[in-house]
Amino acid sequence: MDTEAQPAERDRSRPPGTPGTRGRSRFALAPLAERVPGGRFTLALLTCLVFLLLLSTFVVRPFVIPSGSMEPGLRVGDRVLVNKLAYRFGARPSRGDVVVFDGTGYFGHADYVKRVVGVGGDHVVCCDREGRIEVNGRPVDETGFLYPGNSASDVPFDVVVPDGRLFLLGDHRARSSDSRDHLGSPGGGMVPVEDVVGRADWIVWPYGHFTRIERPRAYAHVPAAEAAHG
Repeated sequence: MDTEAQPAERDRSRPPGTPGTRGRSRFALAPLAERVPGGRFTLALLTCLVFLLLLSTFVVRPFVIPSGSMEPGLRVGDRVLVNKLAYRFGARPSRGDVVVFDGTGYFGHADYVKRVVGVGGDHVVCCDREGRIEVNGRPVDETGFLYPGNSASDVPFDVVVPDGRLFLLGDHRARSSDSRDHLGSPGGGMVPVEDVVGRADWIVWPYGHFTRIERPRAYAHVPAAEAAHG
């Protein structure tokens, strides 16, 4: 018996050089591209736009700094990337985070950017004998991000942040309208966590100001609200 493998007969039904199935599958949307004005270029552009829309809706969102309330760290016209996933899946804003939030019903009908100074349960007071903000009885050294020459606050306050809300201040206190200015408004100037769009993580424009927005270490030693009240 002849046990040698027999060579496969060449398929002569397709002339040499004719693309096979593999070649035709390289662009699966080719039939659709043929029906769209502009062909593959238009289809690729539309695909990119859809991708960017989904990215902006669910992952990151660009935000333009509208005022000098967060100077010197964030300047007017800076473009920042807001991480919309930062507080999903059970995570919550932390003291020191820079957040973008919807101020409707609390600050005004717009999105704002401020720094989280107090979270739910925190006792926030200004000011101590040295002019510093205290959170849960611990003074916070804000010199690393506070606008040079500004005091911690010209408006004294003594508040306990309700659960699920945030006490927010701008770094340029002399030019910031923030939780201090809305203590007598509905909600006491403290914004619900669910109204936070996300955490500002990167300054991406102008290029010379490109940097990551870090959480300052000033809040690292602030005790939890339960420990302070216990």
